[in-house]
Amino acid sequence: MESIPKTKQWWKEAVVYQIYPRSFKDSNGDGIGDLRGIIEKLDYLQELGVDVIWLSPVYKSPNDDNGYDISDYQDIMDEFGTLADWDELLSQMHARGMKLVMDLVVNHTSDEHHWFIESRKSKDNPYRDYYIWRAGKDGKEPNNWQSFFSGSAWQYDEATGEYYLHLFSKKQPDLNWENEKVREQIFNMMTWWLDRGIDGFRMDVINLLSKVEGLPDAPVTNPNDRYQWGGQYFVNGPKLMDYLREMKEKVLSKYDIMTVGETPMVTTDDAIRFTNEQDGVMNMLFQFEHMDVDSKPGSHLGKWDIQPWKLTDLKKIMSKWQVELHGKGWNSLYLENHDQPRSVSRFGDDKTYRVESAKMLATWLHMMQGTPYIYQGQEIGMTNVAFPSIEYYRDVETINLWNDVVVNKGEDPDKILKAIHYRGRDNARTPMQWDATQHAGFTTGTPWINVNPNYRDINVEQALQDENSVFHYYKKLIRLRKEHPIIVYGSYELLLEDDEQIYAYVRKFNDEQLLVITNFSSEQPTFILPAHITFTEKQLLISNYAVDENESIDTIVLKPYEARVYKLK
Repeated sequence: MESIPKTKQWWKEAVVYQIYPRSFKDSNGDGIGDLRGIIEKLDYLQELGVDVIWLSPVYKSPNDDNGYDISDYQDIMDEFGTLADWDELLSQMHARGMKLVMDLVVNHTSDEHHWFIESRKSKDNPYRDYYIWRAGKDGKEPNNWQSFFSGSAWQYDEATGEYYLHLFSKKQPDLNWENEKVREQIFNMMTWWLDRGIDGFRMDVINLLSKVEGLPDAPVTNPNDRYQWGGQYFVNGPKLMDYLREMKEKVLSKYDIMTVGETPMVTTDDAIRFTNEQDGVMNMLFQFEHMDVDSKPGSHLGKWDIQPWKLTDLKKIMSKWQVELHGKGWNSLYLENHDQPRSVSRFGDDKTYRVESAKMLATWLHMMQGTPYIYQGQEIGMTNVAFPSIEYYRDVETINLWNDVVVNKGEDPDKILKAIHYRGRDNARTPMQWDATQHAGFTTGTPWINVNPNYRDINVEQALQDENSVFHYYKKLIRLRKEHPIIVYGSYELLLEDDEQIYAYVRKFNDEQLLVITNFSSEQPTFILPAHITFTEKQLLISNYAVDENESIDTIVLKPYEARVYKLK
């Protein structure tokens, strides 16, 4: 058994709440969420009990990719308010004991950032080398890389007759991290925000900063497409650790902050290298393995080719990250964010057992080792939305997909719309459902994207009044984490590895054990306690159905989507 590790940290014990400002709360009736809207709802977040707010980008931006295309890192998007509003938001958060983590988007800028405006003017402009420019090859792009958002990762620019690299939208040119001036400017900007009082950064696609020298063509893995996946040349590139160590040395190490890297395609070894407390470069990271459990591997449609997922696959992935990072790195625990669909629609049952399965998923996740993240609306069990046609969608990734595979390549539109209903990013971006009034109380105007029609049944006002709501259950989970160090620091052991319905595991710490039992099905499987788990006392900490405290736990017939957590001694 283990005692409290030497490295107790506030960010390990915290619960983070992600706000997607555009969809959270509109204070002025223009249909777009804003900073003053967030200020109005801080008491609600304090009631929930979260410690940290992660704010998706609020910087100046033309909004091609909803704020992830930044035109000025040191100012606020007009639609969201002013720097004065932002200052007030920060001081109001701090007054309530909450910390603020800002989004750091430094793989790319907007093409409307003044660096890029200068860079594209001429080949000898002092800002030219802030970005990655190349001449064409054989009358085509410099290489065959495909963008994350479909099509080529290169855009031809008339003014100088060269191409610039954009791993995402063509309005998001990649910065050239080889250039010392770029790094210096970015580190100065980070310092400016930290000196204003923020409590950390969530680092957007931070492991894509370093590209392999020469930018070679990617091998052809999809012969039907002109452009190919080139991740081996820009994911965890050769100089990545040098750049991140320099960032840590010059900026991050000088403050007591929380840092979380968004790191697609990493292994547990990468994660330990990035997050170990001796010479790591961030506190924790977001990995995506569990988010791909329902994608068909190697499909030309990528994440949009959906396959039924198996609980045993999810167990393998989650258990690997729990076990391999224990004592060596730190996990982030999440099922939802602004890029992922709603978890109750994906891993639970958003119809018959919406409340039960939302609570079960919350229990299963929050009892693991790592810092838990709640995405706005997750705490009331918001669901995916099935808009009737592509016209309702706003997300650049979704629209590019539609144009690429339906309009240009003739894929079946019904099949693709169904995939968008299941997997599209706009599922998470419909407005927060505050009450049953028009537009769910999000705005008095016309919302920038339609509200999910189920807002009359699923909303904050209703959840606050019902003591058995998903909201009150989350509140209890957050409180338990503060009361029981075993939830934060205990080791993890998977039980019933081959069961396709029950996900059960044990956490151990000092002389205590935590037994977590969750049923991922609408059936009633029987849980049988493995013989090696022994105890003299048991205490039921939380459950999503009424349970008799004295009931034996040797054999339990579980109800649909049931969850129980016992503390054993």
